Amino acid sequence: MNIPGMSLETEEEASTWISDWMSQLPPELHTVPLFHLAIPGSHDSMSYDLDINSSIIEPDRLKRFSGIYCVRKTVHKWATTQEATVKTQLDAGVRYLDLRIARKPNDADPTRLYFYHGLYTCTDVETALKEVRDWAKEHPKEILILSLSHFRGLNEHLHTYLINFIKTLFGSSLVCRSGGPTLKSCWDQGRNVIVSYDYQANQHPELWGKIKYFYGDTMDPNEVESKLCHALEKERPSHRFFVCGLNLTLPSDTRTLKYVLRPCDNLGRVELRSLPKLLLWLKQQSRKTAVNIVASDMVTHDDFVSTVVDINLKHVTG
Repeated sequence: MNIPGMSLETEEEASTWISDWMSQLPPELHTVPLFHLAIPGSHDSMSYDLDINSSIIEPDRLKRFSGIYCVRKTVHKWATTQEATVKTQLDAGVRYLDLRIARKPNDADPTRLYFYHGLYTCTDVETALKEVRDWAKEHPKEILILSLSHFRGLNEHLHTYLINFIKTLFGSSLVCRSGGPTLKSCWDQGRNVIVSYDYQANQHPELWGKIKYFYGDTMDPNEVESKLCHALEKERPSHRFFVCGLNLTLPSDTRTLKYVLRPCDNLGRVELRSLPKLLLWLKQQSRKTAVNIVASDMVTHDDFVSTVVDINLKHVTG
């Protein structure tokens, strides 16, 4: 990204800039609602941490094969959408995290929760969110959007526990639901964490509702582009957060064998082959329609973050 008036002379300066890119945006963007800024995000943000020794959660047809290592290994290969830790993703400029929550059956700890994508993660939810909290404290002008969803195996008691944990952990850093927060309004209040909780939590003003996630639901980048184009032109909300997901998705039927039986391939490699094309489409599409959060797999590759952040300059350059 080439911020007007900024000169990044060293690699270290460039790295420092990208880890605090929101605070480096031109003043003209400080009062633009966050709904109208282009914000880089990661899809299935915790999938770098999947536990190959856990039972299989999805797809359903493979659950009964959880005891077979080679099946778990295949699920692991095709469920891993990120290779960088959450801290590394945040340092790289990602500001939206897609966090899918699950409860392990028969866990000895009655309130311990994990993330999942095909398999459970090694790291539990409390540990990961504490790391996010610490990062947010070190970067008070960077606004983080945490999207918690799916909640496999959670009952009302666990929802109550998790919501209270989030409210206690982030405390006064939480941005309460409002008409249209901006960078400046968040900075003025000293708040920089937005939590979207995809469950009935309307009684908690500290939590935001579900954020609409548009995606192609296909492994074909051309179809992804076509479906996202339709969504951005016909369905995108104008006064709420929404996600444009560049991620590919395996078929839910036997067509998935076309991909998972490739001995030397995995989802990450397929995504990386498609990402340059999808980013080129994003640049072109953003000239026609507004984008908000843009999520991808393998977010530390192919200038993903800088490509998304660059879109914001249209507010400055017209």
